[in-house]
Amino acid sequence: MQISKHKVAGIHYTLRDNDGNILDSSEGRDPLYYLHGEGNLIPGMENGLDGKSPGDKFQIKVPAEEGYGVRDPQMIQTVPKSAFGGQTVQVGMQFQTNHGQVVTVTEVGADSVTIDGNHQLAGQELNFDVEVIEVRDATNEEVMHKHVHGPGGHHH
Repeated sequence: MQISKHKVAGIHYTLRDNDGNILDSSEGRDPLYYLHGEGNLIPGMENGLDGKSPGDKFQIKVPAEEGYGVRDPQMIQTVPKSAFGGQTVQVGMQFQTNHGQVVTVTEVGADSVTIDGNHQLAGQELNFDVEVIEVRDATNEEVMHKHVHGPGGHHH
């Protein structure tokens, strides 16, 4: 069975940057299960998995545009330190905005804080080593809910 729309695929992966540094991996964990064709993975990864079968081992190079996007300078803002309600704020901390967006603190000044709403991997090419472990038909409920249920997935 091949990976295609509304199939559930289980994969093992290792993600590296262009310098070969490992950024994420499923090694030592259960495979990542996802419902294909519903936007549950970044577009470049999903496109690279289309048509693959259990046992296939391959590499996918994902340009920034098909990964976490290009860096957007408008997503970087300086806000008053008082916006953090007096709590200690340090570079690297992440906060969720009132609109559900995650921002990262990149600079802390005496009276202001610079935050970046770009994804940490925005602007980077992503290099995946992938092994397809399993492919199965999605259940009607999985298709309706647009994500995997059961092993490797979400339970209601």
